[in-house]
Amino acid sequence: MNAGTPSITIAMSVYNNAPHLAQAISAMLAQTHTDFEFLIVDDGSTDDSGAIIDAFAEQDGRIRPIHQENRGLVASLNRMIHEARAPLIARMDGDDDCHPERLARQYRFMLDHPDHGALGTQSISFDDAGNRWASPEFPTSDAALRAAMASRNVMCHPSVVMRRAAVLDVGGYRGQFVHCEDRDLWLRLSERTKLASLSDALTYYRRSPGQVSNRHIVAQAIGAAMAWLAHEERQAGRADPFDGMDRLPPVGDLDGLLGRSGAAASVREMALPQLIYTPVGLSPDVFGMVLDQIREGGTVDQAWRLVARLVKFGQPARALRLAGALLRR
Repeated sequence: MNAGTPSITIAMSVYNNAPHLAQAISAMLAQTHTDFEFLIVDDGSTDDSGAIIDAFAEQDGRIRPIHQENRGLVASLNRMIHEARAPLIARMDGDDDCHPERLARQYRFMLDHPDHGALGTQSISFDDAGNRWASPEFPTSDAALRAAMASRNVMCHPSVVMRRAAVLDVGGYRGQFVHCEDRDLWLRLSERTKLASLSDALTYYRRSPGQVSNRHIVAQAIGAAMAWLAHEERQAGRADPFDGMDRLPPVGDLDGLLGRSGAAASVREMALPQLIYTPVGLSPDVFGMVLDQIREGGTVDQAWRLVARLVKFGQPARALRLAGALLRR
C-alpha cells in the first residue's frame, strides 16, 4: 500500500436520511479497522442530511463530503467508485448500522482471497420500533451463490466490500437497472470473479414501509428477471440486449428485441413468484402480467392461486376475468 492511500473507501449515498444518518455514520467511524476514507454523497437532500454530513466531516478528516443535485443512487455510487482512492470499496446505506468488526473481518477475507471480487455479510433487520429479526440467509460460498442466483438476491447490497478494479472492469452500476442495480452487478461480476458472504450477521438493515424495495417491488422483480436474461445472453456468447439503454424496455418487446420467441415469457415466469403473494400482487401491473403469461401458455398454477386471492381481497370482477382466461386455454 502506498503511503497516504487508504485500504478501504466507504461509499455512502444519502438522500433525506437525517433521522438515522448520525447513527449510520457513527457506526463506520467506530470500526476497529480504521484505515479508510469515507465518501458520503448528499444526493440533493431536502432535509438536514447535508448539514449532518458536514458536521461529521469537520470532526473527522477521513470523511470526504460530496454535495450534488439529486441524481439517484446509481449515479451516486458510480461517482464514488470513480473518486475512490482505495482498492476496496465498502457499501453502507445512510439509515443502516453495522458491527464494529465488520470492515476488519471483510478486509482480512479479501486479503486472503484475491480471487474474490466482492464479499457480503449476513444481516439482521430492524425497524424504528426496536424490533429485530434475522434476514434470509445469504449464500456463503461462491458455488452456493451461483446456484441461487437465478431465483433470489444473493448478497446484501449495503453489506458488500468490492474490489474497485473488478467493478470498473464490468462498467460499474447500470442506470437502466434502477431498483435492482445490485442484482445486475452481481451477475456481471460473477462472470469474471468469485463472490461470497461471511457467515456472521455484521450488517443491520433498517426496514420501513416506505423504503424503495417496497415502493418499487414490481420494477425490481421485472428488472431482476431481465438482468438474469442478459446474463444468459452473455453466457451464450450473444450481445447484452440492454447494454447502452437508458431504461429497460417493456416486457412485451423482448421477443422482438432478441429476435426470438420466449424471452418475454421467461421474464414474466421469473418475476411473478416474487409478486403474487405480496400486497402489490393485486396491482394492475401484475394482473396484466398474469394475463399475458396465460395467453402465452404459462403460469397456470400461480394464476389460479391469484384468482383465490382476488376473491379474498374483494376483487371478484378481476377474479372472474382471470378465471375465464384460464378456462379458455
